[in-house]
Amino acid sequence: AGSLMTTKHSQPQSTFSKSLTSTSTNTPYFKSAESTEIPSYVTKCPSNGLCSRLPPDCMTCNTNYSCVYGKPATFDCKVKPHVHCVDENNHEQENFTINMTCQFCWQLATTDYVCTNSTNCMTVSCPRQRYNATCTVRDHIHCLGNRVFPKMLYCNWTGGYKWSTALALSITLGGFGADRFYLGQWREGLGKLFSFGGLGIWTLIDVLLIGVGYVGPADGSLYI
Repeated sequence: AGSLMTTKHSQPQSTFSKSLTSTSTNTPYFKSAESTEIPSYVTKCPSNGLCSRLPPDCMTCNTNYSCVYGKPATFDCKVKPHVHCVDENNHEQENFTINMTCQFCWQLATTDYVCTNSTNCMTVSCPRQRYNATCTVRDHIHCLGNRVFPKMLYCNWTGGYKWSTALALSITLGGFGADRFYLGQWREGLGKLFSFGGLGIWTLIDVLLIGVGYVGPADGSLYI
């Protein structure tokens, strides 16, 4: 009986010791993996720079959406892990404050964000066409809300056609359709070529239309 009791008690103890051994061997592996992993936002954060001048991706702030629009506002912020910054006295700190204007990101000036361009819409059209763009706030600008937002913008891309060149061709060689050929309008160019500029009438009309910008490149882009 004594041997049976010792056998029964020894089996759980050996199993428990094995579980401890397996756990202890696995724990250092996970710790080493966590310590070596560096977040992607760290590349945007200058080391040992002023905390107040860090990009927004390097900090987390307690924003107050009840601030007065257009007025200066102060928010409490904290640097993210693996980010090192200092104060004005060159002392390392984690908690600091930033000053910014109370406004949402989509309310910023057009110079404070960058948007995608579209080459499928027509810039020379009536009414002028718009397209759906995705805009991203610049790194040094602070604002409320999402830093990436959609916006309807006017078509403003260019194919490299110069307005001065088109006008000069229309005045000098417009009777042969050179202006229309330059703008990529081959049908109109052939029509002007074989009709001698519509006996001069079409040539005069094109000079006026290109001069005011009503006739543009065939691909729908803007002049440069």
